[in-house]
Amino acid sequence: KSVVYFLALSYVQFFKNLCEQSIGSFFFGHVAFIISLFTFILLCNTIAIIPSMEEPTTDINTTLALGLVAFIYTQITAIYMHGIASYIKEYFSPFFIMFPLHLIGKIASVVSLSFRLFGNILGGALISNIWLTNIKGSLLFELIGLFSGFNLALLLFFGLFEGFLQAFVFTMLSLTYLSIAIRGEEST
Repeated sequence: KSVVYFLALSYVQFFKNLCEQSIGSFFFGHVAFIISLFTFILLCNTIAIIPSMEEPTTDINTTLALGLVAFIYTQITAIYMHGIASYIKEYFSPFFIMFPLHLIGKIASVVSLSFRLFGNILGGALISNIWLTNIKGSLLFELIGLFSGFNLALLLFFGLFEGFLQAFVFTMLSLTYLSIAIRGEEST
C-alpha cells in the first residue's frame, strides 16, 4: 500500500512542480487539468498493449477534441487572468490589421497539437499492424519474432514508450500555451 501511495504522490508532485516552473505559481485547477490531460492521453495511447484494443488517438476526432479542450481551457484562463477587454485587445495588437494573423495563429495551435498526436500514434499503429500482418501466415517468422523478442520490443516501443512520449509532448505544449496565456508572451 505504501508503494502505491508513494508512486501516486510522486506522480502528482512531478506535475505540480512542472506547473509551478512553467506558470510561476501554484493553482490547483491548472495542476488538475494538466494531470488529467496527461493521464487520459497516456491511457488512450497505451491501451493497444491489451490484445484486440485500438488507441482512440488514432482517430482524428479524438485528437481534435483534445486540442480543443486544451485551447478552450487556455483561452478561458487568459480571459479570467487579464479580463475580456485585454484579451480582445491582444488580437488587435500592435495594430488592427494583425487580427487575422492572431486568429490564424490560435487556430494553428489547435491543429498543430491535434495533428502531431494523431500522426505519431497512427504511424506507430500502422507500423505495428503492417509487421504483425506480414508475419501472420508464417509459422517461422512468428516464432522468430516471438523468440527473438522483436514482437515484444515493437509492442513496448510503439505501445508504451511512444504513447508516453506523445502524451508528455501534448501535455507540455498545452502547459506552454497555458503559461503564455497567464504570464504573457514577453515573460516566457
